[in-house]
Amino acid sequence: MRRFLFTWLGTAFALLVTSGILHYINIGFKVDNFMTALLAALVIGIVNAIIRPILRILASPITLLTFGLFTFVINGFTLWLASVLTPSYGFIIEGPIAALLGSIVLSFVCSSINYILRPT
Repeated sequence: MRRFLFTWLGTAFALLVTSGILHYINIGFKVDNFMTALLAALVIGIVNAIIRPILRILASPITLLTFGLFTFVINGFTLWLASVLTPSYGFIIEGPIAALLGSIVLSFVCSSINYILRPT
């Protein structure tokens, strides 16, 4: 339970950092506040648990042909889908480029946060 809470809070913080970075370069990726980030992190977790495995199986041939780079597209799609499920709460992604760049930056920021917060 403790690991789940750390991961959830870390992902919410990573969403805020990602929003700040992509807002700085004027990409349509917006998270209003920390409560919105908590809700978005929860929805992203649910989408990743339910829909992402199905997409990975269906897209495995193209993922093999692109040497795994199509995984970024799948991540961007799941991130965009999570924003579609929470539009009125302040988590907005405006277009496929914002979703793709957001997924790349978010994965880097999440990995960094998880590395820092990992138990020794």
